[in-house]
Amino acid sequence: MRARLVVFPVRGRNWCFGRSLDRSALDSASSPTPSTLKELYDKISANGSASKLELCIDYASDKVMNRAWMGLEKAPEGSLKSKMHGLGLKLLARVKPSEMFLKSISKEVSSVEVIYPSSLNTRLVRRRLRHIAKRGSIIHRKCFYGSATLLPLTTALSVLPLPNIPFFWVLFRTYSHWRALQGSEKLLELVSNSAVAQTSASPIAGGIDHDGCESKDGAHNPVGSLWVLLPSEQLKELTSCGREEDGLTESVITSICKTYKLNTNDVLKYRDSM
Repeated sequence: MRARLVVFPVRGRNWCFGRSLDRSALDSASSPTPSTLKELYDKISANGSASKLELCIDYASDKVMNRAWMGLEKAPEGSLKSKMHGLGLKLLARVKPSEMFLKSISKEVSSVEVIYPSSLNTRLVRRRLRHIAKRGSIIHRKCFYGSATLLPLTTALSVLPLPNIPFFWVLFRTYSHWRALQGSEKLLELVSNSAVAQTSASPIAGGIDHDGCESKDGAHNPVGSLWVLLPSEQLKELTSCGREEDGLTESVITSICKTYKLNTNDVLKYRDSM
């Protein structure tokens, strides 16, 4: 599966790295998490040793975290569970957008298509992609081990009569850092080999190349390459017309997100981060 990445500066040295939300590609390429022990056993029997651990982690995540979160979400307003859900939303809002981006690079991704403003230097875009992948692998490996060491301590709090909020939060952060670590290593693997990178012959004029083979201006993009660089005139115009001292305006960011199917809140976090 080819993932479409969108890269552009949002404020000064702050750059946005996002994956286009192509739902049809994600739904067709990703397999559903097993919902029962029998389905888990069948999938474990059919996969290799590396996939077995991942299947078990996904199963535990779905059973423990996702379903517990859905229970909090459906709680009556004003109840303790409803207040816990509000607290969880505030904590989730503090998660860095780079972590969300790296988590979106799943194991099914076999190549990437990088769309960026045509005014940017191609080598600079390559360096920034490698940097976020390499930095992410270092940070999320440390955070993963750190969060994992806290799990036994927070488990001991389950003896209290109150809901064990610290345990569920640390469990979520452990799983999230592990996913981001997997994504950063996958992205680094894809973009490290410059010998297989292909660059469009001329800037694309009209947004995303949905076929991944030929853009609207006729520039040919080989399907077999691990990553394709696509300078975009449209993205250049959008980022240049809405630039102010504090970065891109919210209206321009909204327009970019609508055009390239990005998460608006994540892009705003990139702009407002220090």
